[in-house]
Amino acid sequence: MLSVFPFFQHQQTFLNQLREITGINDAQILQQALKDSNGNLELAVAFLTAKNAQTPQQEEAAYYHTALPGGDRYISVGSQADPNVIDLTGDDKDDLQRAIALSLAESNRAFRETGITDEEQAISRRLVLNYKPPSNVQDLPRNQKEHRNLPFMRELRYLFALLVGTKRKYVDPSRAVEILKDAFKSNDSQQQDVSEFTHKLLDWLEDAFQMKAEEETDEDKPKNPMVELFYGRFLAVGVLEGKKFENTEMFGQYPLQVNGFKDLHECLEAAMIEGEIESLHSENSGKSGQEHWFTELPPVLTFELSRFEFNQALGRPEKIHNKLEFPQVLYLDRYMHRNREITRIKREEIKRLKDYLTVLQQRLERYLSYGSGPKRFPLVDVLQYALEFASSKPVCTSPVDDIDASSPSSGSVPSQTLPSTADQQGAPPPELPSTSPAPVAAISSRSVIHKPFTQSRMPPDLPMHPAPRHITEEELSVLESCLHRWRTEIENDTRDLQESISRIHRTIELMYSDKSMIQVPYRLHAVLVHEGQANAGHYWAYIFDHRESRWMKYNDIAVTKSSWEELVRDSFGGYRNASAYCLMYINDKPQFLIQEEFNKETGQALVGIETLPPDLRDFVEEDNQRFEKELEEWDAQLAQKALQEKLLASQKLRESESSVTTAQAGEPEYLEQPSRSDFSKHLKEETIRIITKASHEHEDKSPETVLQSKPENTTSQPPSNQQVVEVEIPHVGKFMIESKEGGYDDEAIKLEYSRLVKLAQEDTPPETDYRLHHVIVYFIQNQAPKKIIEKTLLEQFADRNLSFDERCHNIMKVAQAKIEMIKPEEVNMEEYEEWHQDYRKFRETTMYLIIGLENFQRESYIDSLLFLICAYQNNKELLSKGPYRGHDEELISHYRRECLLKLNEQAAELFESGEDREVNNGLIIMNEFIVPFLPLLLVDEMEEKDILAVEDMRNRWCSYLGQEMESNLQEKLTDFLPKLLDCSTEIKGFHEPPKLPPYSTHELCERFARIMLSLSRTPADGR
Repeated sequence: MLSVFPFFQHQQTFLNQLREITGINDAQILQQALKDSNGNLELAVAFLTAKNAQTPQQEEAAYYHTALPGGDRYISVGSQADPNVIDLTGDDKDDLQRAIALSLAESNRAFRETGITDEEQAISRRLVLNYKPPSNVQDLPRNQKEHRNLPFMRELRYLFALLVGTKRKYVDPSRAVEILKDAFKSNDSQQQDVSEFTHKLLDWLEDAFQMKAEEETDEDKPKNPMVELFYGRFLAVGVLEGKKFENTEMFGQYPLQVNGFKDLHECLEAAMIEGEIESLHSENSGKSGQEHWFTELPPVLTFELSRFEFNQALGRPEKIHNKLEFPQVLYLDRYMHRNREITRIKREEIKRLKDYLTVLQQRLERYLSYGSGPKRFPLVDVLQYALEFASSKPVCTSPVDDIDASSPSSGSVPSQTLPSTADQQGAPPPELPSTSPAPVAAISSRSVIHKPFTQSRMPPDLPMHPAPRHITEEELSVLESCLHRWRTEIENDTRDLQESISRIHRTIELMYSDKSMIQVPYRLHAVLVHEGQANAGHYWAYIFDHRESRWMKYNDIAVTKSSWEELVRDSFGGYRNASAYCLMYINDKPQFLIQEEFNKETGQALVGIETLPPDLRDFVEEDNQRFEKELEEWDAQLAQKALQEKLLASQKLRESESSVTTAQAGEPEYLEQPSRSDFSKHLKEETIRIITKASHEHEDKSPETVLQSKPENTTSQPPSNQQVVEVEIPHVGKFMIESKEGGYDDEAIKLEYSRLVKLAQEDTPPETDYRLHHVIVYFIQNQAPKKIIEKTLLEQFADRNLSFDERCHNIMKVAQAKIEMIKPEEVNMEEYEEWHQDYRKFRETTMYLIIGLENFQRESYIDSLLFLICAYQNNKELLSKGPYRGHDEELISHYRRECLLKLNEQAAELFESGEDREVNNGLIIMNEFIVPFLPLLLVDEMEEKDILAVEDMRNRWCSYLGQEMESNLQEKLTDFLPKLLDCSTEIKGFHEPPKLPPYSTHELCERFARIMLSLSRTPADGR
C-alpha cells in the first residue's frame, strides 16, 4: 500500500518545480499541465509558457542563464521557495543554446569555472587518473552514451595528469570542453547554468565508471565509485491526505534556499522540514507535511545555495546578496535518521525558546522605544530628561523678564500666552494680547528694530534651558525621589531583559553541542564563488590544501595563497556582489580522501608526476619535452631579436657619439629629450643670473668682510691673483679649490644651492610644483645621496656654454675642478644615472598627466585614457621608490576611472542605437580600450572605488541580457560579454605609450599650473 506514496511524492516535486519555473500558483492549472504532458517537465513548461506568452516575466526568462542551483536528477525534496519567486530551470531550447554559448564562449575559463570544478578535480583526481576503459571496449555497443563518455574520460585523464605534472603555467582544456559543448547541442539537453553543467559532468563520470564496474563484477548492482563518493540517501517521512508515508530517496547536490536565513544550519533546518504537500486531486486537497532525515551521507557532501530569484514586479531575475554564514566544521548529527527522536525534542525546545525570545524582545523594545507618537525614545532617557528639567533653577520668573529695562514688570500678560524658550531664541515674539495698550506698543515697536550682532544674543542672566516656573522644595524632593527610583527600576528591568535574551541565544547556540550530537563532522573543503548579477558574472573557487593547511584561491589561470578571512569576505555575501553559491564538505573522519600516496619500497610520499599511472606519466613527460622545446625556440627568437636591437642601438649610438662633444656626453639623461636645447637654455639663463647676483653682492662687501671670509687654515700664500679657498656647500661637503680673487664663484654655487633648498622646503599649492623647475629640488625632496646632489649642482656651473663671459668662465673652471676632485668611489655612477632617469620619467609622467587631463576636459576620452593610463603606470613605479617621487596617485586614479566610465557609457549608447555601424564602433571601444585596461583596476583589491567602477560597467552590459534585441546583436553581445566579465588581472593587450611632443621647462610648468587650477581636488561624485 505504501507504493502509492512515492508516486505522490514525485507529483509534489513535479508541481513544486512547475510552480518555481512559471510562477503559477493555481494547483488545478499545474495539475492539468502535468496530466497533458504525461509527466514531461519540459512539455509542461512549454504548455504553461504558451498560455502565458504575453506575461513579461516569461519573455525575460529567455535570457536567464546564470548559476541558479537546480535539482539533481535523484533529488526529490520539496520547494522551500517563496511562491512569488520563480526558480528558472527550464527555458526553451533556443534560449538555452544562447545561454550555453555565453557560458562556454571562452572555453578555458568555462571549463575551470563551470565544468570540472577545481574542488571536484581535487577530490576525484585519483578516481579519474586511475580509470581504465573497459577491456572489451570494441565489443560494447557503440551507443551515443559510450561514444561520448569514453573519449571524454580519455581527455579528462590527460587534463588531470597535466594539472599534476605539467611545467606550463596553465593547461588548455579545449578538447574536453568541445566534447561537453557537443553534448549541450543535443536535443535532450536542458542544462543552462553552472549547477546543471556540474550535474551533467557528474552524470558522465558516473556512466563511465558504471561501464567499468559492470565489467569487473558479476553482482546485480555493481558499485560505482562516483556514486559512492558524491551521492547519499535520505528518508522522507510525512502525512499525505491523512495517510503516513515513508520514502527513501538518493541525492547528490543538495539545494538550499538563502533568502530569509542567516546561516547554513537555518537553511538546512528549513530544507529538512517541508511545510505542505498538495494533492494531485483538487477535491481531496489536504494540507500535510513531511520531514527529511539523512540515512546515508556521502564522503563528499555538496550544498547548492540558491542565490537567484525572479522578480515578477521587475520582470527579470535578480541575485540575492544577503549574508549567509557557514562554518569550517559542520556537524550533521541533528539531521541523521538515527537521531530523529532527540532532534525532534530539541527542535521543540528551540521553538519554545524562540517564542519566548520574541516576547522578551518585544518587551525590551517597549523600554527602548517609548512613546505613543511617531518619535520614540528610550524610557531611561525620558526619565532622565524629566529629572533634569525638574532640577533646573530659573533665574527669573519669566523668560521675557529683564530683557529690556522698559518692559513692564507687572504680570499684565497672561502666562499661557508667553512664548517658549525655543521661540524666544529663534523667532520674534508674537503680538501679545493685553489690557494695557502701552506695553503692547512698546513690545511691538521694539520687535521691528533690527539690531545686528546683538538681537540674537541671549542675555547673560537668562537660563540656557527651560525650567519649572513654580515648584516647592517638598514637591521637588518627592519628584526627584520618584524619578530616581523609576529610572533605577527601568535600568534594572532593561538589563535583566538583555541578559535573558543573551542567555536564550546562547542556549539555542549550544543546543546541539553535547557529545552525542557532534559525532558526524564534515569539514569545509571547497567553496565556489560567483561575482556579478543574475544575468552574468565571474566564478572562482577556494580549496583547502590539507598538506599545507591553508586555503588556495583558483581564479582562471591564477592559483594563489589565500586565507579564511579572504574566503569569508568573498563568500558570505553582503559585501559587494560576490558570494558563495556552492559549498563542498568532506567527511572529517575518513582520511582516504586526503591521505598521501607512498612508495611501497622506500616508504616516502609520492608527489607530482610520481603519483601518475605509467601511461599518463609518459604522456606528461612527452608534453613537458614539447614545452621545453617550445621554450628553447622562444628563447632563440628572443635572443635573435635582442641581438638585432642591440646592433641597431649600437649603430645609433655611434652615430650620436660622432655629433656629441665630450662635455655633452656627461650630461644627465633627462636632458637628452627633444627639448634639450631649451632646457639647457633655461638652466644657462638661471645660472648666469645667479653668477651675476653673487658677483654684485661680493663687490659690495668691505675689505674687512672679504678678509674675514678667507679660510683660517690657509698655510701658504698663493700668487696675488689666485687664492686657495675652502668652499662649503650645506649638506654636501667642504672642498679646497684655487679660484680668482673676489670669490664670487664660490658665492654663486652656495647661493644657487640655498635657493634650491628653499624651494624644496616651501609649502606650495597643487598648481605649483618646484620639482618641475629644477632637478636638485626633486633630489632634495626625495633625499638623494649628497654626492649625487653635489655632482649635479656642479655640472650646472660646468657647462661650456657659460664660458663666453669672464665671470662665467671663472665659475665654470671652479665647477669643473670640483667635479674632477670627486673620487670615482664617492659617486656610484649607476645610481647617479638611475636618479636622473627617475627625474626624466617624472617629467614625462607630468606631461602624460597634463595631456590626459586636457583631453578629458575636451571630452576626447580615448586620447585622454591612453595618456592617463601611462601617467598612472609611470607614477605608480615612481611612488614605489618614495612618496615624493611622483604625483598624487588618487588624482590620476580618479580621472583614469572617470575616463573609463565615460567611454563605457559612450559605447553602451552606440550599442543601444541598434545600427550596425554604431554597434560595431561601440564594441571596438569596449574591446580595444575598456576590456584591455580593466585588469589595471582589479590589481589592487584595496581600491574599492576602482572595483565598484568595474562592477558598474559590467552591470550596464549585463542588463541587456534581459531585453529584447535582434539576433545579430544578441550574438555580438554573447561573444563580447565573457571578455568583459573575465576577472583575471593579467594584461592581455596593451597599447604602445603615446609619443610626447617636444616641450620646454617653462611650457611644462605653465601647462601644469593651468590644468591643476582648473580641476577640483574633491570630485563631486565621490568616486
